[in-house]
Amino acid sequence: MSLDQLESRLRQDLATLNLPPANWVPPRPDGALDVLVLGGGMLGLSASFALTRLGITHHRVLEAAPAGREGPWVTYARMQTLRSPKHLVGPAQDIPSLTFRAWYTAQHGEPGWQALGKIPRAMWQDYLVWLRRVLALPVTNGVTATRIRRGRDGLVAVETEGAGVVLARRLVLATGRDGLGGPRLPDWVPANPGPRIRHSRDAVDFTALAGQRVAVVGASASAVDNAATALEHGAAEVHLLVRRAALPVLNRFKSMVHAGFTHGLPGLDDAARLEVLKAAFEGAVAPPRESLQRLARHPGFRLRLETPVLSVAEDADGVTLRLPQERMRVAMLILGTGFAIDLSLRPELAELAPRVKLWSDVLQPPGGLGEFALYPYLGPGFEFQQRDGGALPWIERVHAFAIGAIASLGLISGDIPGVGDGARRLAEAIARSLFVEDAAHHLAAVRDYADPELLGDEIPSAALVPAHV
Repeated sequence: MSLDQLESRLRQDLATLNLPPANWVPPRPDGALDVLVLGGGMLGLSASFALTRLGITHHRVLEAAPAGREGPWVTYARMQTLRSPKHLVGPAQDIPSLTFRAWYTAQHGEPGWQALGKIPRAMWQDYLVWLRRVLALPVTNGVTATRIRRGRDGLVAVETEGAGVVLARRLVLATGRDGLGGPRLPDWVPANPGPRIRHSRDAVDFTALAGQRVAVVGASASAVDNAATALEHGAAEVHLLVRRAALPVLNRFKSMVHAGFTHGLPGLDDAARLEVLKAAFEGAVAPPRESLQRLARHPGFRLRLETPVLSVAEDADGVTLRLPQERMRVAMLILGTGFAIDLSLRPELAELAPRVKLWSDVLQPPGGLGEFALYPYLGPGFEFQQRDGGALPWIERVHAFAIGAIASLGLISGDIPGVGDGARRLAEAIARSLFVEDAAHHLAAVRDYADPELLGDEIPSAALVPAHV
C-alpha cells in the first residue's frame, strides 16, 4: 500500500465512522470561537482532532513556531529516537489508518516496520505534519499569545502577535513542556545568563564547540542527550556533572502506562493521588539506556558523580565553574535541569496565575508537596479552578492540556502513550460544558423540531377501522 492509498483508506474509514459530524454548537452573533487551542504540536493537534470528532468544529489552533517546527522534535529535543515504543497509538485516537505504524508501513512496507527499532525523532515530526494535513486541522502558524484575560460576556480574550485579539468560549493551553512554567534553573545560575550558559531547551551552536571542553549539569535524559550531541559535533571533552552518588536506574513511570492508571488515578482522593506520583518520582528518573550508551561511545566523555556546581562565572570566552574540589573552565555550560511548573513564570498568564488554585491550596501533607506545590489543581476536564471561590468564572473556561496536569489527572497530557485518552477527555468535558451553557437553546431546538417522521400516507384508508362501530 502506498501513502496515497493509505490516505484514501483513511478518508473511507472516517466516512464509515461518520466523521467529522456536523457542528451542533449554536453560532454566536459576535463570531467568537467555541474553542481556541494555543499550541500546534502533538497535544494541540490531538485536542483539535478530538474536538472535531465531537462536532465542535468552530475552533482554531494557533502556533508560535513556523510550520514543521512545532514542539521539541526538530528544535531542542536531541535524542536520536523517541523513548516510547513504536507501536503506541498516541494522537491517532484508535483510528488504525491514522497511526504511525500505518503511515510508516505505507512507505517502507511490513518488512520495514518489523526492522524498525524505535522511532527516529525527526520522523515523528514528519508523521505529525502528515497527520495535521490529512485531517485538515485548523492550525495557523506564526502567532504568539501575549496576554490571556477576561473578555466580554464571559468569553476568554487572547491578545496575540499575528492575529490580533481572539475571543473564545473555551481556551486550551497545549503549549508544551514549559507552557505552564519555564526552565528549571539552579539557584547558582545568574539572573540573566549570557550565551555561554544554555538550558537544554535553548538553541545551541554545537558546531562551535568542536575541540572545546563542555560541561553539562544533570543526569536527566535531556542532559545525556545534550552531552552526546556535543561530542558528536567534535567537542574534545564533555563533563557530565551529577550531584548524586550514582545515576538513577529506574523509570517508574513505565509501570503506569495502562488503562487502570489512565482512568483510575483521577478517582483517588488527593492524598492518595499525590502518594502515587511522589513514589514515581522517588530516586529520579533514569536516562534511557540507549542514550547513555550513545554517550559512552566517545572517549571524551567524563562522568563526574557527587559533583554539585557551587557557583559559576561567565565571560565572553567561556564559563568558570566552582566545584567542591576544583575550578573548571569550559567553553559552554548546558543545563539539563528540566522544567518547572510555575504559572507566574509565563507573562501571558499574569492575570490568571494569582487566581488559579494550586495543589498547595488544597493539600498540606506531612513532609510537604515538593515541586507539586505549584502545580495547578485542575478539574476533571483539565480546567483551572478558582482560588478565590467563584468570582471569576472565565478562569474555569481555560483548560491546561499540558504536562502540569499530571498531579490532577495523571499521564494523559504530556507523553505519547496517553495523549489520545487525554484529548478525548478534554473534548468530552468541553462538549459537556458548552451544551450545559446552551441548554436553553437545545431545549428550544427540541421543542421547535418540525421534521415529521410520518407524512400521513403510510396507512391506506381501507385499513382504517372507525373508532365507534
